[in-house]
Amino acid sequence: MKTNQMLEVKDLHVYYGAIHALKGISFHLNEGEIVALIGTNGAGKSTTLNSVSGLLTPQPGQLFFGGKEITNTPPQDVVKMGIVQVPEGRKIFARMTVRENLEMGAYVFNDRDHIEADVQHAFEMFPRLRERQKQLGGTLSGGEQQMLAMARALMTRPRLLLMDEPSMGLAPILVEQVFEIIQEINSKGTTVLLVEQNAQMALSIADRAYVLETGKIVLEGTGQELLTNPQVKEAYLGG
Repeated sequence: MKTNQMLEVKDLHVYYGAIHALKGISFHLNEGEIVALIGTNGAGKSTTLNSVSGLLTPQPGQLFFGGKEITNTPPQDVVKMGIVQVPEGRKIFARMTVRENLEMGAYVFNDRDHIEADVQHAFEMFPRLRERQKQLGGTLSGGEQQMLAMARALMTRPRLLLMDEPSMGLAPILVEQVFEIIQEINSKGTTVLLVEQNAQMALSIADRAYVLETGKIVLEGTGQELLTNPQVKEAYLGG
């Protein structure tokens, strides 16, 4: 595995009004890794992703991507740098077709041939979307919508993919499928930062992981180390 540091988060604090949501967290991702952030609701996981993608402004804190500081960079410029988020709740365009959703994901490119090649690549990775390409996004099942959200994010050819609760609301068989796809995306060279309440699944595919509790990192280690950690087992893995 490569050890080139891709993302570095330093002393990140985020406030929502008087609420101190992140209390000085620091962590990093190396190129080619899957890194998981686990923790209960309200621990600060989504806030962390939204800070990395530029949707929230740290106060204080610093973010570095490929050694370059990106703190306070507008979200659209963060996307152009190669950091793309698959948001919690999928947030696809319900009144657009599957194909139109994918094309919207490629808004940073102008080359039609390039975009069409990426659409076809998305259909190869997600065959169900090819069958549904003329269907409106809002009429898809939850699993299909999650696949569309992932495929749309890949249309920007990200270097770093931020995934926020990809298994939420999905049947167990679809959860396994989604996690297999995450591993496949990673195997093709995309680094993944994964926020997930299903700690068992997240840790089983993660190279490394961090445990967040009330805005602080309380544990870190390899995915396997945390799977067998007594504290993690008790708190997140049902004993």
